[in-house]
Amino acid sequence: MQIQIKVPVSEKLALRDPESSELGKNIVRHGVTLMQQLGFEQFTFRKLAQDINTTEASIYRYFENKHRLLLYILTWYWHYLQYIVLFSLQNMEDTTLKIRKVVEILSKEPPEDLDQSGIDKKAAYKIFIAESSKAYLTKEVGNINQERLFKPYKDLCGLIAQLFRDYNPAYPYPRSLASTLVEMAHFQPYFKDNLPSLTDFGHEPDNASVRAYLEHLVFSALTK
Repeated sequence: MQIQIKVPVSEKLALRDPESSELGKNIVRHGVTLMQQLGFEQFTFRKLAQDINTTEASIYRYFENKHRLLLYILTWYWHYLQYIVLFSLQNMEDTTLKIRKVVEILSKEPPEDLDQSGIDKKAAYKIFIAESSKAYLTKEVGNINQERLFKPYKDLCGLIAQLFRDYNPAYPYPRSLASTLVEMAHFQPYFKDNLPSLTDFGHEPDNASVRAYLEHLVFSALTK
């Protein structure tokens, strides 16, 4: 399915809208690929500038630092997940099936085809798995939150929390369960592939067992 996700850009997220120029688009497209290949710690604007044959100064005209670029990539992916969830649930009536579909979407790798903007969804997914906690595990989290840069993440969790309320209006912790689900959807696959003794799914070829665990976690909580 070919879609195009548009990230609403504020000057706090990006100094200049990357979608406004070919250079900006290249910064994001190649930034996703390079950050996924190198990891956030080893990724630098100097390496990205070399990769796209430009200067570091040109990249800094779009993003204040690499953490803001990470936030931009994750914002794109949070919007992507929300779009897929809403699209997938639009013809469903059964809340149980809706929750199972959400678990499937969160725990499943996206298709390899590019977004219409040229962003590699699979690379963005791998950044979501390995790097997303670094978006908020920072001393700047309060300022970033005040700048409303976590809103897409909160919106996604809010959408999921509403499904939990629909399933069981008496359940007292829908928002906590929603954020736990989203977090576990990237922690468990990461542990599976890198710290297998922390899971029951060590080195399994796909996330099918992770998905079963997440369903068990959610419905065990909601049906108590």
